[in-house]
Amino acid sequence: MLDQNVWIVIPAHNEEKNISGVISGLKILTPNIIVVNDGSTDGTSEVCKVNEVYVIDHLVNRGQGAALQTGTEFALNKGAEIVVHFDADGQHQVQDIEKIIQPLLQNEADIVFGSRFLENKSKVPWFKKYFILKPAAFFNWFFTGLKLSDAHNGFRALNKESARKIRIEQDGMAHATEIMEQVVRHGLRFKEAPVEIIYTDYGQGFVGGLKILEDLFISKIIKK
Repeated sequence: MLDQNVWIVIPAHNEEKNISGVISGLKILTPNIIVVNDGSTDGTSEVCKVNEVYVIDHLVNRGQGAALQTGTEFALNKGAEIVVHFDADGQHQVQDIEKIIQPLLQNEADIVFGSRFLENKSKVPWFKKYFILKPAAFFNWFFTGLKLSDAHNGFRALNKESARKIRIEQDGMAHATEIMEQVVRHGLRFKEAPVEIIYTDYGQGFVGGLKILEDLFISKIIKK
């Protein structure tokens, strides 16, 4: 079991088929589970309520960044000392949570980013790896000065201080870049931890990967 002050935040959009299994796995570790139902048009919200977790409903689909900000604020109001961002599609592995929060518990970092590439356990589709994720990591380093091996992995953990300082205003996928920018701006200590991603037919595919790059560039154009 995780410490009672660790809270899990799950952004979810139309994940009715997958979210129950994700919740079941997490409940082995903690009851502190928050699902932000981001304007789903299926039964995502109802499934979560049946599974007896905290559910926050966005009336419209605002995007993953907005859902994470909503969930993180709720967790902090509940007294969270550590907030873990965890995907709803079943690709993240519950057993990696203890690994990703360890540097926070040992006061070695303020935020920990999960990486698919540190131990190469994840079988990342080659096109996505070399034509989407690797370029995205380069552009994020270029724009933010923060060098990560896996800049767009949604699996991360924040201590209370960093969760309070980081304000996600990019509603879409560009929130990952925004988080990195704020790590630099606030002088937060960061680490990466190896995690395994199991790719499935219902996870983020090629189009979702392109959306990462699109949102990244749009966010930079808007800022200018």
